[in-house]
Amino acid sequence: MTFIDRVAGALEKRTSRRGFLMRTAVVGSALAVDPLDYLLHPGTAYASVCRCGSAGCDCGSACCDGYTEFCCTLTGSNTCPPGTFAGGWWRADGSAFCAGPRDYIDCHGECPSQSGPRFCAGSDGLTCGCALGNCANRVTGCITFRYGQCHQEIATAGRIACLLDNACTTQALFDDNTADQNKPCLQAPPTVVRAYATAVAGASVWLASPGGAVYAYGKAAYHGGVGDLALTARITGMAGTPDGEGYWLVAADGGVFALGRAGFYGSMGGRPLDAPIVGMAAAPGGDGYWLVASDGGIFAFGTATFHGSTGGLALVAPIVGMAAAPGGDGYWLVASDGGIFAFGTATFHGSTGGQALDALIAGVVPTATGEGYWLWGQDGAVYAFGDAPNLGDYPGLPASSRGLPSSGVGAFYALGIDSGYTLWAVPMVGPPPQVEPFGFPGTVPTAPPPAPVSPSPAPSPPPKPLVPGL
Repeated sequence: MTFIDRVAGALEKRTSRRGFLMRTAVVGSALAVDPLDYLLHPGTAYASVCRCGSAGCDCGSACCDGYTEFCCTLTGSNTCPPGTFAGGWWRADGSAFCAGPRDYIDCHGECPSQSGPRFCAGSDGLTCGCALGNCANRVTGCITFRYGQCHQEIATAGRIACLLDNACTTQALFDDNTADQNKPCLQAPPTVVRAYATAVAGASVWLASPGGAVYAYGKAAYHGGVGDLALTARITGMAGTPDGEGYWLVAADGGVFALGRAGFYGSMGGRPLDAPIVGMAAAPGGDGYWLVASDGGIFAFGTATFHGSTGGLALVAPIVGMAAAPGGDGYWLVASDGGIFAFGTATFHGSTGGQALDALIAGVVPTATGEGYWLWGQDGAVYAFGDAPNLGDYPGLPASSRGLPSSGVGAFYALGIDSGYTLWAVPMVGPPPQVEPFGFPGTVPTAPPPAPVSPSPAPSPPPKPLVPGL
């Protein structure tokens, strides 16, 4: 019997974690990382391999409890984020959030090579710290530890980026201390997660990272970011003012940040949401905005008015964006399958809902008349409806002009209207992001001229004064 076997057997008798410490691989990892503390303070092997993710957090904070944050806190989605893979899972009994056992998956950073040792903590692309820089969140990118039941063909793994609330095999390791760890985003509807939120102004575009850094391209002016703030949720939406002199950022928790000449008119920050916020749209006058959640819930502020929502409906696919109707008396919501939902004066002109698509729909852009719109996909495909002309798209370009990785799937982040329209791709997410525009010139509908104003009638002459005695 090895020393690890003896430690596992001895500690299993001193704890209530059924079989967790019986797994010699788990005990071996804990001993390898922190042998003295693990032997003297037998909590769980998992928690023994970590310390506070930030020197500014006290030991009673979540960032110091030895566990990793849920992925949905980082990205809004209960999926492993890009650049990570599912490396192993464990089970917790007695959770208040499940009728039965609750399973978790570790998402590990990917290593540049599989020829090295078991871990590549220094080259996995992760940075150790409290998730979103907040001591109230658990750590991300700090723990070098692997259960190993998932993707066993990947021999070398990075640190744990985040956790999923899920399962992937029938072999279970147990850690009941995690049974009641939770984030509200785990109970929310699914969301589509992207590397940047965007806002367009003609042939210009702004991109906002999940951490709040803003990048301006084309003629777009930079008005600042919130990357230096400790955000409680990732940035998921962005909208520019009509004059381009400012913009708003919105986080998944509904917090709104006004920059430049953009005014602040309210937010959902600190208020309970049924689903995370995924986008926003500015009121035509720039003195208000709408927020939209992944379930189609709508929240109106300033001069923006509420005209209806899909909140509470069973959607086939999550909402990914919205656009205001000309005049601001309505709006369209678009789902990732291209389903369109029109409210107020916005009218339905067609959709791709129910069609086979090569990539998810990423947004909707109305024409200036409001009598049509374009849907555009993450692969640069464009679908035109109503009076919106189809001027071409990325998949329709000659092969010699299509040099993006993976045929452009997942690369496109915005569509802007100018003399035609421009698709904005981000082939390298950075930071900073590498941006590449693809222009499709042509004639697009223009806004009708304002209705003539009837001249006011000439004022009546004042009455003559009355003269006494006449």
